[in-house]
Amino acid sequence: MNFDFSDELNQLREEARRFLGDRCPPAVPRAILDGPEPYDRTLWKAIAEMGWTGAAIPEEYGGVGLGRLAVCVLAEELGRAVAPLPFSSSVYLATEAIMLFGSEDQKKAYLPKLASGDLIGTFAMAERPGPADARKLGASVNAGKLTATKLAVPDGDIADFAVVAVNGGPGGGNGPALYLVDLKAAGVTAETVVTIDPTRSHAKITFANAAADPLPGSEGPETVRKLLDYAAVPMAFEQVGGAEAAMDMANAYAKERYAFGRPIGSFQGIKHKIAEMYIQVQMARSNAYYGAWAVHTEAAELPIAAAVARISATEAGWFVTKENIQTHGGMGFTWQMDCHLYYRRAKLLGLNLGGAREWKLRLIAELRTRNTDLQAA
Repeated sequence: MNFDFSDELNQLREEARRFLGDRCPPAVPRAILDGPEPYDRTLWKAIAEMGWTGAAIPEEYGGVGLGRLAVCVLAEELGRAVAPLPFSSSVYLATEAIMLFGSEDQKKAYLPKLASGDLIGTFAMAERPGPADARKLGASVNAGKLTATKLAVPDGDIADFAVVAVNGGPGGGNGPALYLVDLKAAGVTAETVVTIDPTRSHAKITFANAAADPLPGSEGPETVRKLLDYAAVPMAFEQVGGAEAAMDMANAYAKERYAFGRPIGSFQGIKHKIAEMYIQVQMARSNAYYGAWAVHTEAAELPIAAAVARISATEAGWFVTKENIQTHGGMGFTWQMDCHLYYRRAKLLGLNLGGAREWKLRLIAELRTRNTDLQAA
């Protein structure tokens, strides 16, 4: 049994790592952090030209047709580079929603432009602080018009359209449903909000009788959960990439920083710290690979695999980036070092799609359901 990616995808990983090493050094996210631009437009155009934004989109809709595993590979490298791009919002969420639930006309209208990078999409769900529960949505659509306020929408200030979660579909039923809304149209206002990681912008979006187009396959109680399960896996890979980069940074610093006439990496306290980082990264990677298998095969285990991948990657991202700062000592807390770039991104990604506690509760509920089904059988 082969637990690794194919040779083609491993080659894609190597090429992506080389490209981002050249085009996205730490100076790039720092420039976004310190400047007025919400993301690196030149870098976005470059990855779109290489087909990254259309990696999972079938060729018939203008994509590359490499499948969802390719997105996982690219996500890991983008996480390693702390790339200031709307990749997760547009690719993991908006593109995935249209591929899963869109009509043929919607796929033909949106997917080619998403693949080329000409359109940037996002996903809008949260309406209040705290856990975002799809069963308690207040947003509604009446006669094709949406009225709602969505909070902390990732890349909401730069996206061209949003996939919006509302209560009630066009069929009149209760429960979540998804609609496409043009964020540049009348009735939509976006206000940029400050987060822990300004290299990934967020916005509060207000919809006032804004035109909304339903995704016909999205109506039902499992709609939002399914989309989040599919998005959680590449997000986990992105988190693993960032955690591994932070671990490598700590390891390199421990070898070159001397104290009392010897590298600090020779002291037991530092060695054990970096060993624990390695364990956390490898555990998260293993669970991410499990999630990738479930996404690729559309396995029934996807809800469990996605939750496990998400939890493990979130905890590894927080631990490793925190300990990277500690390994650097007092310098790690200063603006001079790049440690904070990884820590900020890890904390932000740990909240996107819901925090670790929410995913743990989802995992418990899923395991209980599976256990009840087994007992009934």
